[in-house]
Amino acid sequence: MRIALGQINTTVGDMAGNVARMVDAAKKAAGRNAEIVVFPELAVTGYPPRDLMEKPSFVERAEQELARLAELTAPLGIAVVAGCIARSQSDTGKHAVNIAAVLQNGREVFRQTKMLLPTYDVFDEGRYFVPATHQEACELNGRRLGIIVCEDAWNDKQYWQRPLYERDPVQELLAGGGQALISINASPFHMGKRALRREIFQATARRYGVPVIYVNQVGGNDQLVFDGSSFAIDKDGEVIGSACSFQEDLVLVDLDTRQGDRHENLPEETEAVYEALVLGTRDYLGKCGFSRVLVGLSGGIDSSLTAAIAVDAVGAANVTGVAMPGPFSSDHSLTDARAMAEALGVRFEVAPIGNTYTEFLKVLDPIFGATERDVTEENLQARLRGVTLMALSNKWNSLVLTTGNKSELAVGYCTLYGDMSGGLAVISDVPKTLVYELSRVANRRHRNAIPENVFTKPPSAELRPDQKDSDSLPPYETLDVVLKAYVEEYEAPAAIAARLGLPLELVRDIARKVDRSEYKRQQAAPGLKVTTKAFGIGRRFPIAQRFTE
Repeated sequence: MRIALGQINTTVGDMAGNVARMVDAAKKAAGRNAEIVVFPELAVTGYPPRDLMEKPSFVERAEQELARLAELTAPLGIAVVAGCIARSQSDTGKHAVNIAAVLQNGREVFRQTKMLLPTYDVFDEGRYFVPATHQEACELNGRRLGIIVCEDAWNDKQYWQRPLYERDPVQELLAGGGQALISINASPFHMGKRALRREIFQATARRYGVPVIYVNQVGGNDQLVFDGSSFAIDKDGEVIGSACSFQEDLVLVDLDTRQGDRHENLPEETEAVYEALVLGTRDYLGKCGFSRVLVGLSGGIDSSLTAAIAVDAVGAANVTGVAMPGPFSSDHSLTDARAMAEALGVRFEVAPIGNTYTEFLKVLDPIFGATERDVTEENLQARLRGVTLMALSNKWNSLVLTTGNKSELAVGYCTLYGDMSGGLAVISDVPKTLVYELSRVANRRHRNAIPENVFTKPPSAELRPDQKDSDSLPPYETLDVVLKAYVEEYEAPAAIAARLGLPLELVRDIARKVDRSEYKRQQAAPGLKVTTKAFGIGRRFPIAQRFTE
């Protein structure tokens, strides 16, 4: 049996466009004598559609487009497995189901409804869908195929120490005589996820002695980046076919000969994170109707990395860097920013804020009275830069990319309506230590466009004389390991301090900063998720609360 893995980049709500992508891929698969072409979870609607599914018209359109996909692929002589939503027949208030539909000869010949509906991290499917009550194998082209939707294949009780659900749909399905497993997915990227997927499905293939076809969505949709990285595994757990990571792909595998296409998929994880950020930026801009971006270039490592990612996402001709030197900016900040902009080939503008800052103080000082200079005046500079970038954004119809990293956002070392101003926070899920690693990746791709001085000089916001980040924060090497434990793993400060051999008061101070900065993060631009727990839709803490650890 020859099966094609149709790894496509869908846009939420662009059902006609998504169907056109599938038809195009099906034609190519049929041209290579594939019997079946498999597409990702909710390929018709795009994933995740979120509250669009509350609209009856959205569900109705999805069913119409699924029927149209069946009609358009009928002349190709190929069966299609595609994810979609459909109306539920349940009496509950939820009116949709998440399905894998099998299309053949112009009609839907089989439907598998998703049973396990995740509600953790970025997922909220229990909000929208009615779950399946049972699973059954599909007879297709002389074989009994187990067809399953994403989460239903992730509850192997022999793999996880504490499975999330009582039922194991794969076990139930293959007990009914399935000869191969086809899993359609919309599985977002984070570091380590690609290896985890393969490990899980290799274990499944070996346990049940059946080949596994895993097809994943690719592309950026809002805060989520889907890496694709689809694969096929034979019954012994060996990979016989693999798709590229972070780009559309079509892979053919033959289950009988155990042969298939093997495409490059970035084995080095830091390279993968960089590609995820490029893809997420490109798709956020393109799917939201933007083609040009602005980046405030401070001469620091964060803005340098953001600019390099922007160039890879939309091209140098569509990127403008803006330096905004203030009263405490160093000479090297401007020269480093200019050198990098020239090396990347982007437009570079200088918009000093010194005079404006002075004029603002003339207005405010009589009101401030005899109070000493403090963070108020520092934030004023950051906000003047935000105003400058947003004015240029309006004038040039360009989206501002914010440049703050995860470490800063975690502890509130950022200014609302200042450096947080913008439409997309490209590296807001990238810890500072990883920023340096990714910047080396950028330099390998851009002939060392980021000056070496940017890597070696101490990080500084340059909002007061001789300021350094270390004046307010512990070394980033320390801060980042504490943040990973507290934010991503929910470890208590006392346990973190004991495990890492750090002073308890230091860890508690970091935790307090994280908790008190929630109000800032919930006003931040959306960011691209690349770690196991990002600040965004997958982390839902109250702002007004008094629980402390």
